[in-house]
Amino acid sequence: MNNYMKLSLATTLLLPTLPVQQVAAQEQRPNVIVFLVDDMGVMDTSLPFLCDEAGNPVRYPLNDWYRTPNMERLAEQGIRFSTFYAQSVSSPSRASIMTGQNAARHRTTNWINSESNNRTPYGPKDWNWQGITKQTVTLPRVLQQAGYKTIHVGKAHFGPIGSEGENPLNVGYDVNIAGSSIGQPGSYYGESGYGHIKGWKARAVPRLEKYHGTNTFLSDALTIEANEQIDKAVAEKKPFFLYMAHYAVHAPFEVDRRFIGHYTDSDKSPDAKAFATLIEGMDKSLGDLMDHLEELGIAENTLIIFLGDNGSDAPLGDEKGYTSSAPLRGKKGSEYEGGMRVPFIAAWAKPDGLNPLQKRLPIQAGVIQQQMGTVMDLFPTVLSITGVPQPANHVCDGFDLTPQLLGKRNEARPERFLMHFPHEHRGSYFTTYRDGDWKLIYYYNPTLPTRPAYELYNLKKDPTEIHNLATTETDRLVQMVQAMTQELEAEGALYPEDKEGHPLKPVI
Repeated sequence: MNNYMKLSLATTLLLPTLPVQQVAAQEQRPNVIVFLVDDMGVMDTSLPFLCDEAGNPVRYPLNDWYRTPNMERLAEQGIRFSTFYAQSVSSPSRASIMTGQNAARHRTTNWINSESNNRTPYGPKDWNWQGITKQTVTLPRVLQQAGYKTIHVGKAHFGPIGSEGENPLNVGYDVNIAGSSIGQPGSYYGESGYGHIKGWKARAVPRLEKYHGTNTFLSDALTIEANEQIDKAVAEKKPFFLYMAHYAVHAPFEVDRRFIGHYTDSDKSPDAKAFATLIEGMDKSLGDLMDHLEELGIAENTLIIFLGDNGSDAPLGDEKGYTSSAPLRGKKGSEYEGGMRVPFIAAWAKPDGLNPLQKRLPIQAGVIQQQMGTVMDLFPTVLSITGVPQPANHVCDGFDLTPQLLGKRNEARPERFLMHFPHEHRGSYFTTYRDGDWKLIYYYNPTLPTRPAYELYNLKKDPTEIHNLATTETDRLVQMVQAMTQELEAEGALYPEDKEGHPLKPVI
């Protein structure tokens, strides 16, 4: 049975007289799903991403703790990246996905607190707490203007209460399901109304009233809503862009009871077990979406991009140690690799070598790409895949990933990543700068402005960031600080401020 026939049969009630030529017109442009998981680091999965020197995946104990069969399924159909960087906290990464710009440039450099400005004591006064506005050039807005139906489901966290970014409809989405200023759910339980009935009411998930009082877990409710929106896009004969942004696996670490039986024999903490069930429930959502696309007959024309928004927040140990992201160091909010490395998979929802869209982008199946990628890359990549031109005069810091999705190396992209965090958190007032094998961590130390601190690691030799070479590789340190400073200035970065309010620009 061909794709046209399957689409017609699966949507008979919605499209009783759908002509083949109209389906063909719809299929000329791919559907795109960005499947974003909150607080999911690169080790929060049964699918191994880290590789040995030969490029072979290496399993670690955390890969045997988590259960993500649908991530494994997606990776078998496409390509995953061993080194993919996000910002270290939520709102900066989400703004980078939407704009293709680094946080130093769009200046949303911290997570956005819904009610008040959380610049922290020495953070830059003019940081972009308001987030994305109606004037911001965003990926969904560009796609919307090009004829795509743009669908937002789940966590937004683009701006605070009362801001334009609070409502995804203001930033380029045709549909908004459950998105607002909040960065975490009041509860995952339908019985609790996702925070409206019981839980943290200030963080209650909006506009899911029909599930209140039911036993529908939040991840499931969002998946049901997403599938319904896909049905409507098919009925409207429009290609769609779905931004499926799960609240999972952010705290509160509430048990998804469907999966707790897989973890009861462990001696890990109750929070760690609950976190593992959130991971597995998110993975079920991915599988349910993939199955629904196949039932509709549009899986061959739909690209799925799976990623996390910052490093792991798994409740397994200390903030800068080697437990939550082991063997990597650190977790969400930290300056180490465990705070910024996230899973990334790109695949057609159903591979078909004869499909015209897949002939144009024959994503390699079951391959691991070792060249770096970043959250800024989604903006130019999705536009390239959909054939939508990049907006004139919009500065984009990301790179088109399509050569890398083919399993090739993009010689045009430098192996550099800058992550600027001029605020206080698990790691405070720092910039990290990676260039090739080398990684610099620069601490501004606003209470001791004459004493900046440095850490320098060779990630090829020391991927777990144990051996600080700042006092021995001094020439390399100077080069790295100079290059970091040049990039910060080029992006118009704002810096931490001392007690008198003076910006603390980097010094050697």
